[in-house]
Amino acid sequence: MKYHKILLNWIEEGTCLEDLSVSRPISRAPWGLPVPNDNSHTIYVWLDALVNYLTCVGYPNTKFSKSWPPNIQIIGKDILKFHGIYWPAFLIAAGLDPPSTLLCHSHWTVCDEKMSKSKGNVISPNEAAEIFTADGLRYFLLREAVPHNDANYSNEKICNILNTELANTLGNLVNRCMGKSVNPHGTIPEPKADDIDILSSNEAHKLIEHLENLPTIAENAYNDYNLHRVVDSVMQTLFAANKMFESHQPWILAKEINTNEQAQIKLNAVISLGLESARISSLILLPIVPRLISNLLDSLSVPSSARMWSNCKYLNTGRKSTNTFGLKQENPIFFKRIKLNN
Repeated sequence: MKYHKILLNWIEEGTCLEDLSVSRPISRAPWGLPVPNDNSHTIYVWLDALVNYLTCVGYPNTKFSKSWPPNIQIIGKDILKFHGIYWPAFLIAAGLDPPSTLLCHSHWTVCDEKMSKSKGNVISPNEAAEIFTADGLRYFLLREAVPHNDANYSNEKICNILNTELANTLGNLVNRCMGKSVNPHGTIPEPKADDIDILSSNEAHKLIEHLENLPTIAENAYNDYNLHRVVDSVMQTLFAANKMFESHQPWILAKEINTNEQAQIKLNAVISLGLESARISSLILLPIVPRLISNLLDSLSVPSSARMWSNCKYLNTGRKSTNTFGLKQENPIFFKRIKLNN
């Protein structure tokens, strides 16, 4: 909405609707394409560059229509005028449809300063990936990049987010449910609708409410291109899952199994509800960190056929059996905590 309003203001002011020169004297731009029938001028670089969007999909051959117009075009805020006003005008003048949606995003700053070669604060993605892993860097960039505001990059911030959310929240929930003290055989009980009745606690009820609402909240956020809100909604659910786990003290239930026949039933309900939270949360995060989440879903015995958006619904696991499933590796670590070298 922010950049849409900026475009409307430009149009209402009228300055961007005046005649636009699409050429420059050859003395200023000798490297440009020559203007037909006028060797003293070359095509203005922005007109030339924008046409590349068409030529890369085959224009002017008719096959280009299979890829045009695109459903969405993503740009940075510094080129909004050219892509939000001039580019659609060029296309319409040529009898072509403009992109259906223009997604304009803000920029990254580094330690609250504009990234600049002269300042020497340009970030190398390869070096950052070595420190935080490629999956960790991807998660941070997509999680923190709010479209309407500049996002700030710092090693300390990345480390804190990855450790807090991936390692301590999602990873820790899975490790708790699969720990030898509460789940010595590494089984994954299939969740049941009566788990809530078995546990009968405020924490369990709140978690079920989160799980039932999460897919709709996340889908709306995805449709609005607000990936940070997707992650926020997932983290709120996982916080509720960890709170439920702590409140029922499964480590005590595990010790009471031999003397209390209800202990095993409650323990299974705690584990299944915790792992169901991890399953649904993982499916929702799958577009953000596909490789990392795919590995976790493999460990949770979620078949590839059950990784559709419809499977984000509570209890819709898509598993072919209600039997328990064993993890494919012993004591898996979803995401290792990161320590920065000072």
